[in-house]
Amino acid sequence: MNILVLHGPNLNLFGRREPHIYGTTTLAEINQTLTDLAAELGVSLEILQSNHEGVLIDKLHECIDTAQGALINPAGLTQHGVPLHDAIKAMPFPVIEVHLSNIAAREPWRSHSIISPAVRGTVQGLGWRSYTCGLRALVELVS
Repeated sequence: MNILVLHGPNLNLFGRREPHIYGTTTLAEINQTLTDLAAELGVSLEILQSNHEGVLIDKLHECIDTAQGALINPAGLTQHGVPLHDAIKAMPFPVIEVHLSNIAAREPWRSHSIISPAVRGTVQGLGWRSYTCGLRALVELVS
């Protein structure tokens, strides 16, 4: 089973950017945790972080026939990523949206996700654990 993991804009700054909101865990640490969990679950991961929406969309398109599921933290594209939303809807596999923070408890403009209607489910507010919960759920869904 091949799972795609997509990290959106500015997530390369995890651990440095607003640690009072996102914590001090770096993206590299999150990716390592996911890689370790994937090995435990017997699945492979393809991981990509980009600050550009088109790169994330291109990766989804590239993996349309090779991935069985995807985990995505759309970051700042959560509220405005119409093309990303459309690309997710076109995928034949389930996609889980994850966020480290609880976007519903933040600024009012952050509380609405344009991505959520396109995905199978959302995990948020658990810090880096949102990713591991999302991966476990995705593997169970696909299995």
